[in-house]
Amino acid sequence: MTARPEVLFVCVHNAGRSQMAAALLDHHAGGGVTVRSAGSAPADTVNPAVVAAMAEIGLDISREYPKPLTEDSVRSADVVITMGCGDACPFYPGKRYLDWALPDPAGRPVEEVREIRDLIDDRVRRLLRELLPGDA
Repeated sequence: MTARPEVLFVCVHNAGRSQMAAALLDHHAGGGVTVRSAGSAPADTVNPAVVAAMAEIGLDISREYPKPLTEDSVRSADVVITMGCGDACPFYPGKRYLDWALPDPAGRPVEEVREIRDLIDDRVRRLLRELLPGDA
């Protein structure tokens, strides 16, 4: 792993789970981790219920946008966390891959998105303790 770990969150549309995970890790890491997110089939916009759920906890992701998954983004990451993107993510030896089975927030009301956000937040905090054991 590099001196400043790099984490890539990947889901299909990069409009929900991966956006929340990236914002949460970036927030909790306070600059100690390079964070990216991408989608295997990016949507046009981030899910509005996701934007609202994140705003409730003081994280503004309204300017974020879905980004395409590239081989370069996977290659540069130390940890690749997939969230329902199946086999679309390229595999590179030496990378740490995790698959977080989480509900898709697409089409769900903000009340349900909050629950998904909180599940992601718990996993992000555990990951951060592994990545930066003395800081988290």
